[in-house]
Amino acid sequence: MSIRPAISTSAATPTREGAGVHLHRAFGFNEPEAHDPFLLFDDFRNEHPAAYAGGFPWHPHRGIETITYVLNGSVDHSDSLGNTGTLGAGDVQWMTAGSGIMHQEMPNGNSKGQMHGFQLWANLPGSLKMTTPRYQDVDAKEIPEIIDDDGSVVRIITGEFWGKQGPVDGIAADPLYLDISIPAERKKVLKVDTYRNTFAYIFEGAGKFADASTPHGVLLEKEVMGEELNIRDLSGNRTLVRFGTGDEIVVKAGPQGMRFLLVAGSPIQEPVAWHGPIVMNTRAELQQAFSDLRNNQFIKPQDH
Repeated sequence: MSIRPAISTSAATPTREGAGVHLHRAFGFNEPEAHDPFLLFDDFRNEHPAAYAGGFPWHPHRGIETITYVLNGSVDHSDSLGNTGTLGAGDVQWMTAGSGIMHQEMPNGNSKGQMHGFQLWANLPGSLKMTTPRYQDVDAKEIPEIIDDDGSVVRIITGEFWGKQGPVDGIAADPLYLDISIPAERKKVLKVDTYRNTFAYIFEGAGKFADASTPHGVLLEKEVMGEELNIRDLSGNRTLVRFGTGDEIVVKAGPQGMRFLLVAGSPIQEPVAWHGPIVMNTRAELQQAFSDLRNNQFIKPQDH
């Protein structure tokens, strides 16, 4: 077994999307090969309804899959196939846009006005970019939750982990998507297949992901009150961590514990032609998609 080192950390960047929704973007629209097969990851979290009330009105997607995970509040959704519904706290929606879909997502706060969720975009290989669109809506109660002896909690959204299988299936990226909580000062070893590109996103507390040479954290020399102290460098709220190769991730929670998403997927390793919500393999395919959109040919007839 080899430790999969944390090779970079970065803070999610504030931005706005849709009709002025305030969110933080961990990655997206730059270097698509860096997280292949994943393209974009957004953290939409706010306690002020005015910052998210505009939502994400009708917009197109083609050539990708979108994964929406709601923690607080709810998201009303509807699409060009006639699907409608509401994602509540703990629910997940995996949408395969395939050949093309128009949809809207409208967030609502909980009783305190709080709204929190994540959206991840996964690329589709060229052979599936024009596949039939579909939805998978998963209720919170359908998502397996494992509580370890030390109090750590893992929710398995997709993939297999600790002998349990997540409810979302049939996804091109063959992904692992976990929501992990670790109590204060606890250390965990998490197995991830070597061939999958993997990232973690910390959204509560703080912790340290090890590298091969310092499995308990990086010691930094810092001067405090005139004295040099060895302290551990902790990655905290809204931090993205990228990993190198290896088959085990080692993490130690900080004094307040930590909660993070761990996401892994099989790289597609194909050219990416990307503009806005449409991702194809070539510039010509991208131009065709926007031509279809202008000429009301974007939504393809579905076989029944």
